[in-house]
Amino acid sequence: MFLSFCVYLPQMEDTDEEELLGLSLAIVTDSRVEKKRKRREALDSSSSYEGCEGLIFELLQMREQMLKLDQKRKGVVEDGKGLNLIHLLLITATSIDENNQSAAGENLRELYQTVCLNGDSVQRVVAYFADGLAAKLLTRKSPFYDMIMKEPTPEEEFLAYTDLYRVSPYYQFGHFTANQAIIEAFEEEGNNNRALHVVDFDVSYGFQWPSLIQSLSEKATSGNRISLRITGFGRSLEELQETETRLISFSKAFRNLVFEFQGLLHGSKLTNLRKKKNETVAANLVFHLKTLSSFLEISETLKSVHSLNPSIVILVEQEGSRSARSFLSRFMESLHYFAAMYDSLDDCLPLESPERLSIEKNHLGKEIKNILNYDKDDTNCPRYEKMETWKGRMESHGFTGVKLSSKSMIQAKLLLKIRSHYCPPQFDRESGGFRVFERDDEKAISLGWQDRCLITASAWHCI
Repeated sequence: MFLSFCVYLPQMEDTDEEELLGLSLAIVTDSRVEKKRKRREALDSSSSYEGCEGLIFELLQMREQMLKLDQKRKGVVEDGKGLNLIHLLLITATSIDENNQSAAGENLRELYQTVCLNGDSVQRVVAYFADGLAAKLLTRKSPFYDMIMKEPTPEEEFLAYTDLYRVSPYYQFGHFTANQAIIEAFEEEGNNNRALHVVDFDVSYGFQWPSLIQSLSEKATSGNRISLRITGFGRSLEELQETETRLISFSKAFRNLVFEFQGLLHGSKLTNLRKKKNETVAANLVFHLKTLSSFLEISETLKSVHSLNPSIVILVEQEGSRSARSFLSRFMESLHYFAAMYDSLDDCLPLESPERLSIEKNHLGKEIKNILNYDKDDTNCPRYEKMETWKGRMESHGFTGVKLSSKSMIQAKLLLKIRSHYCPPQFDRESGGFRVFERDDEKAISLGWQDRCLITASAWHCI
């Protein structure tokens, strides 16, 4: 069954961490940290670190102790300590980049003694970055690597995604903005036989489509039904079948809508699409292009989309520049991004919430550890780019941007009012928290947390 999207209003513990999570990441001068750093740098980093596996085993033991002591450590980091944690994390990343294993190991040991998965957002995000750095220190040859990089089960991944979808405006913003543009394109075409065909290049769990089904149903009558067909590309036959079952079950409540679903595995050719005459075709590129393994594959995908000659193309992607460049640049960009994501969860869930732990461990934490452990030439590294980069790629492949309607902004602002509910009374909504804003002459809308842009949605026509 799909989510009911009921408004959940728990009480929030007061926190005082907004300034910490602005994360200018300036190096904070701390005499104790500096003295330790100098002692570490005095070690002979050119020689291999003897007993590195033994050190990692000790680090894993300390990590286990951290997990057991979470309840005792729970709380907000003292003023000034949060930036010291970030400072130590940056030093650790630099040591690993320079292959200074001994210094990296000592720093990780100190981090594990300080961080807490039930602490404030600084402690929590640093904990998962420490895991990612520990795995990178090990390399994939170590038997301990898989222990740190252990993947969540498909059930755990689904629950974490579901929890994030329910409590945060993050995914809903992208889906609702995309659906609004699709509906408007459908209504503008008068000769489409009341038929809409959406080609979703990454259908995943199908959570985007119940709201579209409901919205179309409101525009139909029993005597003038609307036909909606979704062709969804997925990772596995099992996931596609589960998505199809959920969507068909949901659509049965709307008798004035004719619904069909066709599932195709990623890599299937667009020639396998079943197209009807005069139907409105919408291409849905929501969180998809980042998953492609090369610029050539991105180019081929955009060429295939253009060959469909769709009435509208929707592009939604995370903002950033975390592609497989240098390790330190990828680390810094990722730290900024995920610090904002973890901070935003404090606006959605209390510290003791099991849903928050599930989201951070099995969704965000997984992504953090993976992004830190891609090799420079790894073709599987996600391609997180800024809006301007995606805009250039779209335009170079024969697409032009379309202005998004005022309804999209109104809808996005309403979503924030509904979803951004778990903030302390003294929180100034105008100077922090979730916000939406128009970009590129109203051709794009972005969702941000404080001053950090998280995701951007845009619409495109074929030239």
